[in-house]
Amino acid sequence: MKSLKYTTLVAAVAAVGATAVAAGPAAAADMPCSTAKLIVPWKAGGGTDVIFRVVADAVNKGGAKPQIQVVNVSGQGGNKGAKEAVKAKPDGCTLFAIHQSAMTSHLNGRVDFTWDAFEPVSMVTHTPSIIGANKGVAYDDVGQLVAHAKKEPGKVIAGGTLGSTSHFIFILLEDAAGVKFKHISYDGTRERMTALLAKNIEIGEINVTAAQKYIKTGELKALGIATAERDPRVPDVKTLKEQGVDLTFGLDRGIMLPKGASPEVVKHYEGLIGEAMNDPAVKTQLENKGSSVRYLNSADYRKHLAKTFGELKDAAIKVGLYKP
Repeated sequence: MKSLKYTTLVAAVAAVGATAVAAGPAAAADMPCSTAKLIVPWKAGGGTDVIFRVVADAVNKGGAKPQIQVVNVSGQGGNKGAKEAVKAKPDGCTLFAIHQSAMTSHLNGRVDFTWDAFEPVSMVTHTPSIIGANKGVAYDDVGQLVAHAKKEPGKVIAGGTLGSTSHFIFILLEDAAGVKFKHISYDGTRERMTALLAKNIEIGEINVTAAQKYIKTGELKALGIATAERDPRVPDVKTLKEQGVDLTFGLDRGIMLPKGASPEVVKHYEGLIGEAMNDPAVKTQLENKGSSVRYLNSADYRKHLAKTFGELKDAAIKVGLYKP
């Protein structure tokens, strides 16, 4: 079997784990609002929304001024909210919740801007991706999926948000395993999960945050997890590498400000978020929701974003997805 190594989204995990979390009071900043909105570009109740609500609540409990309010601006695979955020005033009253879909949407030509149209504040979590399937499919792991897809090229129905990471992972899996899927687009995690549970699609990207209970009850199959090692929360799920596909993938979630935000505003939020992410109770809460704290300060997060984008761009060019 053809093997492809992509450490795009977890290559810096070891380094991140060793990164010190900023502590102490946040830098003083003058902002013309009592409440700042955090634009989450996905529907309420999805995996990304759940994670950022935990983060926002933790920051607010730490005495944030202004307080942070999550505002869901869904649609266009996360791009509707991104378009609103990129046009916002850089006064500290608007923040943006981001993950790699802001990069993949740009790489395939859906939007003409990407992460560097914003000011990085902090990376907060990492959530590993799982190749999921509805319980009625004939295969039980990725190896069997690949064998099935080779017998019926282009017939296995894969659900994902067009241009987002949930679509991109299957493009990479196709290239890694030498197979082809039939791709169907859904607007977000909740819609994709519903389609899987209803057996409208055969496979889809899921994560521990959104799918753990369905995996445990057997309502969904977890064919493989895209991590370097097995995840202790789902220890029976084999890694893709164990099954002959050298592919790692997952979501790095972080918080941005509109371009032009002052260093004082960046430091203000960086300090608040750093304190919140260093709280053991917050770490436990996020772990229980299937995500791990992977905190990076503003400078380190900027470097991580640049590195990740470069690797994703190389991958997109290789599989023919890049549309400059």
